[in-house]
Amino acid sequence: MTEPVRILVVGGGYVGMYTALHLQRRLKDRLRSGTAEITVVTPDPYMTYQPFLPEAAAGNISPRHVVVPLRRVLDQCHILIGEAKAVDHAKRTATVATLATEEADAVPVEIRYDELVIAPGSVSRTLPVPGLADHGIGFKTVEEAIGLRNHVIEQMDIASSTRDPAIRDAALTFVFVGGGYAGVEALGELEDMARYTSRYYRNIKPEDLKWVLVEATDRILPEVGEDMGRYTVRELRSRNIDVRLETRLESCEDRVAVLSDGTRLPTRTVVWTAGVKPAPVLAATDLPRNERGRLVCTPYLTVDGVEHAWAAGDAAAVPDVTAAESGKECAPNAQHAVRQAKALADNLVAALEGRPLEQYAHRYAGSVASLGLHKGVAHVYGRKLKGYPAWFMHRAYHLSRVPTFNRKARVLAEWTLAGLFKREIVSLGSLEHPRAEFELAAGPPPSSDPKDMAEGGTADGAPKSD
Repeated sequence: MTEPVRILVVGGGYVGMYTALHLQRRLKDRLRSGTAEITVVTPDPYMTYQPFLPEAAAGNISPRHVVVPLRRVLDQCHILIGEAKAVDHAKRTATVATLATEEADAVPVEIRYDELVIAPGSVSRTLPVPGLADHGIGFKTVEEAIGLRNHVIEQMDIASSTRDPAIRDAALTFVFVGGGYAGVEALGELEDMARYTSRYYRNIKPEDLKWVLVEATDRILPEVGEDMGRYTVRELRSRNIDVRLETRLESCEDRVAVLSDGTRLPTRTVVWTAGVKPAPVLAATDLPRNERGRLVCTPYLTVDGVEHAWAAGDAAAVPDVTAAESGKECAPNAQHAVRQAKALADNLVAALEGRPLEQYAHRYAGSVASLGLHKGVAHVYGRKLKGYPAWFMHRAYHLSRVPTFNRKARVLAEWTLAGLFKREIVSLGSLEHPRAEFELAAGPPPSSDPKDMAEGGTADGAPKSD
């Protein structure tokens, strides 16, 4: 019997999921007959649609509707929950640390493959800023988005309940580092949410909240163009958001954000969105990488100079064949990712069937960004939009891009209900520590010492009756 073709997809993000989905459709007959196998290695059993994270943080979308369950979508693939630690392409093997490996403290699993699709995505790019590791909050996962929402509301609770003006000011000061999509959209949505939430606090007014955006370059949102970037700065400043351009975060030790312009901001919230870098697994492969750590690829989405290896998305440096100047690469964004995934799957199937490959080519259409409810900016096909039209285009575009009809319908239903009812302003911070109350209840019993009992307690911990 002929051995099946083993396809390994490293990464279950946007590129990984869509590539596996297209392969699943194109190789349907071979999967059923057992002449092909697709294994997807991913640290999470779901794909996160990251453009919706700001709305999830603001409470406009339920967290479970921002993610797509991989086992449901990729029902013909083998989903292996784990983290790829190394890839030896010369031997066609990948080393994977699974959940079972961590529990049993056993040796990582070794997976053999014939074709490799490596799309592990990216991770937050951090700098050696003192205090950042201890106090910083990222914004790349749904857990971070919901954790940040809970944190912001919790800070408002702290400010409302304290009589110490220093604690109150620090709690109501929110510093965002990074003026790209993630930072600006997260700041815009959360400021909108917090301003609305403040009406339910008797001693907190919207002007008491201090929002600071720190950007090292001379403009924000470079993807939407210089004009729309300047408009965004004006829009944010009109909402009393302090935008600091050409400024860096020097330190955030002892809960004090020290900026390069000398400003010191006591704060309990530092959100780090200052760029991304390729996933660490790329450094543990024998595949060629460029100076920024991304895989060197061809326009056919193959790894340059290597057979049976494919890559796309944030981890891949794919030449932009539509660019006027040579040497330009495709931007690592969702617009390219979804198209690269389909092109990669088509080329991989063509290679298996002995057909010629096709180059990936997509002319950049433009960008859209949300700045909060009914506010946004867009630069699409040379046309510039701002305010409500840009916000509506942002929602329409991402609704069309979010995977599966199930998620599209649920997100649309939530947006409709949000227009009919008031915002949810509840913080469920206990979700991050679900065992805290039980651990307290199951802890050591109260002292049975007669001296302690005489001071107002009984052996079973109940108060002594008079």
